[in-house]
Amino acid sequence: MQQQLDVFVASFTAFWTQLAGFVPQLLAALVLLFVGWLLANLAKTGVMKLLDVLKFDSLAEKTGIEAFLKQGNLDVSLSRLLGKLTYWVIIFVVIVTVSNSLGLHMVAELFNKIVLYIPNIIVAILVLVFGTLVARFINRLVFAYLNNIGVQGALTISTLSEYGVIIFVVFVALEQLAIGTTLLTAAFQIGFGAIG
Repeated sequence: MQQQLDVFVASFTAFWTQLAGFVPQLLAALVLLFVGWLLANLAKTGVMKLLDVLKFDSLAEKTGIEAFLKQGNLDVSLSRLLGKLTYWVIIFVVIVTVSNSLGLHMVAELFNKIVLYIPNIIVAILVLVFGTLVARFINRLVFAYLNNIGVQGALTISTLSEYGVIIFVVFVALEQLAIGTTLLTAAFQIGFGAIG
């Protein structure tokens, strides 16, 4: 009986010792989460204001990307979307840090993969916006040149040149999202399959 009591007391003492050591870590994690949340909100606001100063939404409207998003019932500006992505990058970084400090390594690894992927989304959006603007500029440049030298079908050729650049830009954006290679491979397989 005494031996069982000693085992119980030892187990109970070990439990409270571990709990007492874990509570400070938990409190520190909660504080870190709160500070991270504040920083994430500040960063989101800062990014949105910076993009507003740079007239980023005006550029995005010229590309037609925002109109495309609205057609898909996504009534959100690209500057706000980039601001939210910045917010979540910081939040996920904080979650990774907190998870590692608490020994939750599987959770940390999962969120770390998300953190590493979000910048790809941001770059893909920027590629689409500026790539589409370049495509429209090339359209006007080609049309002006061909029209000045009297080439028939100048409008058709310039439009095709714009579409060609846009297709290239889309594939670059997809490649940035790590899905472009898969699509290209599938397209080639379908093409060769049809030929065969």
